[in-house]
Amino acid sequence: MAINPRLELRQAHSLVMTPQLQQAIKLLQLSNLELSAFVEGELERNPLLERDETDETSGATAEAAPPAPKEDVGEASGSSASEPSGEAGDSDDWVDLEASTGASQTADLDAEPQDMFPDSDSFTPGALKDSGWSGLTQGSSGGGESPNLEAYVAEEKTLRDHLVEQLSLTFNDPPRRMIGQHFIDMTDEAGYLRGELDGLAERLGAPLELIEETLAVMQGFEPCGVFARDLRECLTLQLKELDRCDPAMAALIDNLHLLGMNDLAALKRIARVSDEDLCDMIVEVKRLNPKPGLKYGSVPTQAIVPDVLVRSLPDESFHVELNTDTLPRVLVNQTYYATVSKSPLAKEDKSYLVECLQTANWLVKSLDQRARTILKVSQEIVRQQDAFFTYGVRHLRPLTLRTVADAISMHESTVSRVTANKYMATNRGLLELKYFFTSAIAATSSGDFHSSEAVRHRIREMIDAEPVANILSDDKIVERLKDDGIDIARRTVAKYREALRIPSSVQRRRLKRIASGAST
Repeated sequence: MAINPRLELRQAHSLVMTPQLQQAIKLLQLSNLELSAFVEGELERNPLLERDETDETSGATAEAAPPAPKEDVGEASGSSASEPSGEAGDSDDWVDLEASTGASQTADLDAEPQDMFPDSDSFTPGALKDSGWSGLTQGSSGGGESPNLEAYVAEEKTLRDHLVEQLSLTFNDPPRRMIGQHFIDMTDEAGYLRGELDGLAERLGAPLELIEETLAVMQGFEPCGVFARDLRECLTLQLKELDRCDPAMAALIDNLHLLGMNDLAALKRIARVSDEDLCDMIVEVKRLNPKPGLKYGSVPTQAIVPDVLVRSLPDESFHVELNTDTLPRVLVNQTYYATVSKSPLAKEDKSYLVECLQTANWLVKSLDQRARTILKVSQEIVRQQDAFFTYGVRHLRPLTLRTVADAISMHESTVSRVTANKYMATNRGLLELKYFFTSAIAATSSGDFHSSEAVRHRIREMIDAEPVANILSDDKIVERLKDDGIDIARRTVAKYREALRIPSSVQRRRLKRIASGAST
């Protein structure tokens, strides 16, 4: 074969992303706090941007970002949600930022910015060179300056951070993790649990026994005495940790009011101890910490503001809307631009003015598109997990990012960015959007797949209900699950059981025999 130079013409598809589109993708994964900080920086840097302080009911101007659309998700029977009405339903507004280049949406991505903003001047390649957009590309908050490392070094570890770390190491199943997260949210700065367990069980749709079991495990967290509901329980937890909760000490703790009144004679009579033993007991009680949470400082935790609001309707459907309080509303001051552009300007000043206009227009469009994308993804999540919202945590369905992406015609990575650092306020509590995505286990027949978390919950229920005379082995659990239509292997059951920190059948048989003998 002869080797000689020649020219060939080839045609290939490639995704060319402009700097503005890259910034729009970055905005998708920002939380509402990070987005607010970025917009504040843009408002300070760009003279053509101003905050929209008008009342929503009075209507916005032509330059304002349209309000976030609101609509109902279909009923639990499976009816899908309709597209937003008016300009909200325009398919161009729902452009997928990372779709395949062969699709029609790629044409919108490859389009030049001047095509997207016909009312602005022609786009210049260095339009965003010195603006805040370049700062965000480098990973900063948009100011282009280096982050303050001293602020991170001097940060004090709070009680919430310490408890969250222990929660992630203790529980692997999402239902218990969600319950534990609610317990952490209900804990004050002193480490005491504020709230009723019955109300939490009703709000989460979880059995009270599961709530109490989770609390019993979390009361073993550090610092010792945390998650106590009163002073007596807090001191009792610490005494149990020291192996000093004998009957005499328990009687003293149950009568702390007598200790407060310095009625030592009554305490000695109730505890049935001598004067010397009573003094030693009082010294031990004084060494305990009545407010264990203050060990990590009294810095108040900042409440999470939900990005999406979901509420149930009388017809068993769900209404999904964006939390408008978390959406920055900015305007492009076209009047100021027209006034300044008419005056004689130098070439550098005119280029700077055009650059500010293009940056402002793109920011408004990106904020609007971000809000619509979050709403569309949230609507699909609510539609897929309608059983969870109706019946509780035991009815989570298997769901993947690809399933949601295919349903709304978006790229899987776009859905991943949208669900990062976003929270949804529901009738089951405040949940992260990532919580609704679980793996699937095949069914024995041609039925629907089963959520792995639901299978773990069934395994725990079977083991908790097993009698002492009939301890279930892993093989028996597999047989029962297959009778329920769940196709699962024995090694998978063993893996789930170990993840739930449940001992083997031999160990459980020995422990339950000891417990039954002690009770008798």
